[in-house]
Amino acid sequence: MKKLHSTPEELIAFEKRIVDLFEDAKIPYPIHLSGGNEKQLIEIFKKITPGDYVFSTHRNHYHYLLAGGSAEDLEKKILEGRSMHVFDKRINFLTSAIVAGTAAIAAGVALALKKKNSKKKVWCFLGDGAEDEGHFYEAVRYVDGHDLPCTFIIEDNDRSVETPKSVRYGRSEMKWPGCVIRYRFKPLYPHVGTGTGNIIVFSGKKVERSSF
Repeated sequence: MKKLHSTPEELIAFEKRIVDLFEDAKIPYPIHLSGGNEKQLIEIFKKITPGDYVFSTHRNHYHYLLAGGSAEDLEKKILEGRSMHVFDKRINFLTSAIVAGTAAIAAGVALALKKKNSKKKVWCFLGDGAEDEGHFYEAVRYVDGHDLPCTFIIEDNDRSVETPKSVRYGRSEMKWPGCVIRYRFKPLYPHVGTGTGNIIVFSGKKVERSSF
């Protein structure tokens, strides 16, 4: 049975609706929009089965929809100011707006699943900025060392607070173990300029959007 919001066009259409709500000044809260990584995520989610745990970040709309979440529920959460804090026990979906904030939690869930001899797996999505965090390193080492059913997915758009990796740590590139996979993408829609998000400036009922 075909999942809802399982094509690039469907994902983009959802984010476009959120952009329209933004510009109509109906969302007076910070949100982080997805775009440019539809095809990569669709391929990854083909490996994720119902019952698996999915950990996401402040930019989680696509993850939630591809995990089987309801577009109506997600829109409601966004309108209530919970765009960066989307949780759904029904599909084992959890998020954190803290950089690398879910890495250790994901490792702990994976350990519990292994002890229960469960066939479920854990999938933890992070941005390339999480690679700078000790929380991520420790979680990766623990998962790898104990052979836990957890995969970390680095969504690499070469941006962390508008700073490319070449500035953050020069030519250094970590060789992560097999529990870490990476895909690179250039954020396109609905981002503008070279930024990874939008600043929304409210002026009455009008919204001006500018790139970071």
